[in-house]
Amino acid sequence: MTLVDSHCHIDGEAFEADRDEVVARAKTAGVTAMLNVGTGDPHSDDLRKAVAVAENHENVFASVGVHPHDAKLYDDKAENHLIELARSEKVIAWGEIGLDYYYDHSPREVQRDVFRRQINTAKKLELPIIVHSRDANEDTVEILAEAFSEQTKNEKLKAKNVGIMHCFGGTPEMARSLMDIGFLISFAGNVTFKKAENLRYAASVVPLDKLLVETDCPFLTPEPNRGKRNEPSFVVHTAKFLADFYGIDFEYLARQTTRNFLNIFDSKVAETLNVETA
Repeated sequence: MTLVDSHCHIDGEAFEADRDEVVARAKTAGVTAMLNVGTGDPHSDDLRKAVAVAENHENVFASVGVHPHDAKLYDDKAENHLIELARSEKVIAWGEIGLDYYYDHSPREVQRDVFRRQINTAKKLELPIIVHSRDANEDTVEILAEAFSEQTKNEKLKAKNVGIMHCFGGTPEMARSLMDIGFLISFAGNVTFKKAENLRYAASVVPLDKLLVETDCPFLTPEPNRGKRNEPSFVVHTAKFLADFYGIDFEYLARQTTRNFLNIFDSKVAETLNVETA
């Protein structure tokens, strides 16, 4: 059995004391790879640390980008810093980027402008994007549809996935729109929560070839571990929950979500881990 935690934050303070043990536990649990998503002030060493964690662990990869909370900090200097970090062989995506109208830590107009700018930079670097969207469904879909309009019009390109909508919290309609644009839909531990019927309703429209699982750790710890610090090994619980939800074998879901993750990154991860993509 192999699984991928498609979105985690193990470079943060929550893992300062036992990061190596956390990575080892994940591997023991069958988590083949982890995508460590860098966040923080782009003018600091916050994102450099995320890349360093990936470089220190064979089965950990990294993503760099400016979260919508920090969009107000994005400028030419920040962009050049991220482009420099993206030269690492362990950086396989750009993100998490997007919109967050729940907290509004950055002005919404700034969030939208920076979202568009980072999408264009990622496209130039030929990196898939990791998208964050909270209480911003319409604007998120509109910006992504505009950015990838050529993709949706070209039948040859249409089959290629361009990014991941992480920790999906939108509607079934949003999920369908994103999948049409070329996005994989990733569910975190909150899909296991008893009152998360809306997430499960959205999950019901996502086919297995568009599905990913994640922890978003140290947040959103899945049942039955709620109340504890989340970590990559716990993605197993989310995957088992979704397998039951879809009425399929757990190992089949694990293989398919791993294949989905590997395919979006053009076999780069598969080559490192010696895993088949087909």
